[in-house]
Amino acid sequence: MEKRTAAMAYEPSYAERIRYKRLQDAAYQAGLDAVTNLQAALALAGIVLPSLANDGPVGARGFVRLGGCSVDVANQLAEVIAAGAHTLQEQRM
Repeated sequence: MEKRTAAMAYEPSYAERIRYKRLQDAAYQAGLDAVTNLQAALALAGIVLPSLANDGPVGARGFVRLGGCSVDVANQLAEVIAAGAHTLQEQRM
């Protein structure tokens, strides 16, 4: 008969749990800030992404859900991004 031993699950220390919680909180806040910044920038161009949202931390990093939009909004967004990219390229010359 084969003898089996139960593997011990790793239990993080209190300090490790606090550190992880702080990383998660900072990542969540970074996601909120990114959503706010993107909404403000899009508003300047008259664009609204209705499903733009903070999706919470993923692996202790902020994660923004852009979601879906109509073809018209996607084309408008592409136009604004292209115009901004051209402006940045001109400034670098």
